[in-house]
Amino acid sequence: MSEVLTARQGAVLTITLNRPDVFNAFDRALHAALRSALEDAADPAVRAVVITGAGRGFCAGQDLRELSSMSGSLRDELEQTYHPNIRRIRSLEKPVIAAVNGPVAGAGLSLACACDVRIASDAASFVPGFAGIGLVPDSGGSWFIHRLLGFARAFEWMSSNRRLTAGEALAWGLVSEVVPAGVFGERLGEIAAGWASLPTRAVGMTKRLLEHAHAAGLEEQLALEAELQQSAVETADFAEGVAAFLEKRAARFSGA
Repeated sequence: MSEVLTARQGAVLTITLNRPDVFNAFDRALHAALRSALEDAADPAVRAVVITGAGRGFCAGQDLRELSSMSGSLRDELEQTYHPNIRRIRSLEKPVIAAVNGPVAGAGLSLACACDVRIASDAASFVPGFAGIGLVPDSGGSWFIHRLLGFARAFEWMSSNRRLTAGEALAWGLVSEVVPAGVFGERLGEIAAGWASLPTRAVGMTKRLLEHAHAAGLEEQLALEAELQQSAVETADFAEGVAAFLEKRAARFSGA
């Protein structure tokens, strides 16, 4: 059985974590398969990426059976397995959507929060997981969740290990939409197709700008905006956007 399934529909690539018997918990094979799928996602013909889980869950985090038999330091293990894939998601200059179809915990939560957009089924639940076994957030969880929720709420949630429902996650701004489980796949297809229809290079450069803004001063950010705006004005999508505006019609972006 493949640890990760991939499927293309138009310009959307769906990556499905495929260890449903253990709620798609991470082991080394899953990390390697996810790495390969994310490399495929760099294809310019792919204009939106969806990451989801097989079966009833999104991802339960680390497979603790493998963790207990691990040799060497956990620090090295994180750098060899989790960190490369988190970096790949952030470096993809296109939207990455986490389709949280069911429970998510631990490093699975970090993975979802590394994505640009999170959509949840009403069957989803969100548990930090780390504090429940005496660990601290990893795989970028502390970085992403702090920025999504703010220090006070992030600290309280990650330390208390409280379980959030999908509705609570929506109220907190952790996800942008909650969809009934029965129509989750259909609605997800609509959302992903919508993202894939946007001017992909402009979306990707916007992602770069917002990433850079976390640590940049104003002058540094103004310089990067000017640099990327020059790149944007040279794209075919800019020409199409202006033509559509002047012709009073909907733009037909190609991602070029």
